[in-house]
Amino acid sequence: MSPDSTWSIGELAERAGVTVKTVRFYSDRGLLPEEARSGGGHRRYGPEALDRLHLIRSLRTLDLPVPEVERVLDQDDTLEDVVAGQLRRIGSRLTALRWQEAALRLVQDCAPEERAARLRLIGAVPVPPSTAPLARFWRRWLPPRLPARLASVIVEHSVPQLPEVPTPAQVLAFTRLHAFVTAPCPGTGNGQPAAHGPGGGRPDVLYDGLVEAYALASSQLRAERAPRAGEALDCFVSAYARSRGTRDTPAFRRGLSGQLAADPRIDHYWSLTAEVTASPDPTPGATHDWLRAALDDQLAGTAD
Repeated sequence: MSPDSTWSIGELAERAGVTVKTVRFYSDRGLLPEEARSGGGHRRYGPEALDRLHLIRSLRTLDLPVPEVERVLDQDDTLEDVVAGQLRRIGSRLTALRWQEAALRLVQDCAPEERAARLRLIGAVPVPPSTAPLARFWRRWLPPRLPARLASVIVEHSVPQLPEVPTPAQVLAFTRLHAFVTAPCPGTGNGQPAAHGPGGGRPDVLYDGLVEAYALASSQLRAERAPRAGEALDCFVSAYARSRGTRDTPAFRRGLSGQLAADPRIDHYWSLTAEVTASPDPTPGATHDWLRAALDDQLAGTAD
C-alpha cells in the first residue's frame, strides 16, 4: 500500500467516528496495527486498523473491559468465553439491583417506627445477597462425623434458593433468616438434637434414612394428606432405630416420640425459609413435623 492510501491518526478517527484521543489510546496499547510511518515519524493506518477499531468499539459497547478486549484480539481467550464471563457479571449486577429495589420498597412501604429496624436488617446482608452464612450454620449444626457427601446433600436441601426477582416480603424474610443464622446461639450448646450427642448412634445411618423419609413425607404433604402411619413414618422411625443398632418396636417408638418432643426447635428458620422461597414444596422442617405428628397420632391410637 502506498503512503497516499494510508491514513493519519486524525483521518482514521474521522472514518471510525471516534476521537483522536481514542485512536491514540488503543494504538498505544498495541491494539491497532500500523501500516507505515510518515517521513516525520507519524503513524499511518490502513483498512485493517479501521476494521480492528470497529470491532473494539463493538466489544466496548457491550461494556467489556479493555483487558478483556485485548485478550479477544490477541486470541488468548475466545469471544464466547469472554461473553460468557460478561453475562455472569451482568447477572450479578442485575441480582443486586433487583434486591436493592425490593429492599427500597420494603423501607418505603413500612410504618416510620419500623424503618430503623428494617434498615439494620438490610444493612447486615451483602449485595447481592449470599446464602453462604446459611450453609455455614448447617455445617456447624450437623454432627461433625457426618460424611461430606451426605452433609452436602442435607445443606443443599436446607438452604433455600433465592428468588431471581424478590418481593419486599421475601427480602424481609431473608434478612431475618440471615440475622437468625448469624446470631449467637441462645442458652447452652448449639441447639442440636439428642441424636447429635455421644449416645446418638451413627449419624451417617440416621441422616441417610431421614433424607429418604423426608422425600416420602414430602409427597404426602404436597397431596395435602393428614399425618398418618405408612411407608414414610416407618422409614423415619427405622432411620433412628438402625442408627442406634436396635429394632423398631412399639417401646422404641414411644421413647423416640418423647425424645423428639424434647429436642430443641428451629421452627423460626423453616418458617422464614418458606417465606423466602414462596414454593409449594414443603421444607425439611415441615416434613419433619408431619412425621412427628404421624408418630404421635399412631401412638395415641395404640394407647386407645
